[in-house]
Amino acid sequence: MKWLSDPALAPIVEKVEAGERLTFAEGMQLYDTRDLNTLMRLANLRKQQLHGDRVYFVHSMRLEFTNICYVGCTFCAFAAHKNEERAWDYSPEQVAEQVRRRYLPGITELHMSSGHHPNHKWEYYPEMVRGLREAFPDLQVKAFTAAEIEHLSRISKKPTLEVLRELQAAGLAAMPGGGAEIFADRVRRQVAKNKVKAEKWLQIHSEAHSLGMRTNATMLYGHIETLEERLDHMDRLRTLQDDSVARFGGGFHAFIPLAFQPLGNTLAQNLGKTDFTTGLDDLRNLAVARIYLDNFPHIKGYWVMIGSELTQVSLDWGVSDIDGTIQEEHIAHAAGATSPMKLSEQGMIRMIQHAGRTPVLRDAYYNELATFPRTPATEAAD
Repeated sequence: MKWLSDPALAPIVEKVEAGERLTFAEGMQLYDTRDLNTLMRLANLRKQQLHGDRVYFVHSMRLEFTNICYVGCTFCAFAAHKNEERAWDYSPEQVAEQVRRRYLPGITELHMSSGHHPNHKWEYYPEMVRGLREAFPDLQVKAFTAAEIEHLSRISKKPTLEVLRELQAAGLAAMPGGGAEIFADRVRRQVAKNKVKAEKWLQIHSEAHSLGMRTNATMLYGHIETLEERLDHMDRLRTLQDDSVARFGGGFHAFIPLAFQPLGNTLAQNLGKTDFTTGLDDLRNLAVARIYLDNFPHIKGYWVMIGSELTQVSLDWGVSDIDGTIQEEHIAHAAGATSPMKLSEQGMIRMIQHAGRTPVLRDAYYNELATFPRTPATEAAD
């Protein structure tokens, strides 16, 4: 191990090479070490153990069917009051029309998440999903964060498990991982005090797993949380994944760190914060996640929030999924994301190939639809 410059990491190197689990204290060592070369190597090794040089992406579409929301998360620049000029709210028929307008051949995943509208009735939601499944039977609908599911439970007066059952019967295929933010109560009280509590978020995902539904998990970082609170967040997810795999045969597909975007929201204004997370923080966070979350199939580099260039670099830091083509995205861009609104399928393939990896096109269930050459065709011809 000539490349090891921090001797304190030697026991961790041995554990990762053996495919063993790290303790919380060892996870904190990864956040604290200045030996970035070893951190990168360990994350890449853990990723190689699971997927070799394969990197996954999906031909996807994003749709936010309303930005009207009463919750008031301090980090959010997306939400609007219903009387604001910038507010929008689509009917189920308008949602289908928006999908029709954005649809391109080959799109397999429709990802929907939106505000907590104060006036929508429960019936609006299964009607919307049912209409989409009837109009676009080949689209897999991934929709409704755990925060939204709790909101639907309130307005329907149904338990969250029943809400999930009825949405699944209407055509819901999978759940996104939003609404997690940071699980620590200290942070949650300041950034999302009116949103679903951490314990309920975890319960709802467990319930989805019990129905055979696969979900994702996110973590919003780079604001007021400590490194210990980041790792605590991952630790709770790792514990739930153990339980879901043991009881239901599966649970989370991917963990997605979301970098805080500091424009147009009250949290950034209160902190006097105008700077984005650094590339080093983004990469370290992804690497720690890959090494610590040994039971998660994928760590996702979300190009919308960290940019396509750093996402490409992250493929050496444990990332095995780079999300999708998206078509349009408004939540992160409202808070200052400088990435494009969409990427083409060829652009995603090129990003992966030029990192020396093998692109794999997947669907929402991570079924592999196509594998592309590791080397770009133009270079192979040379």
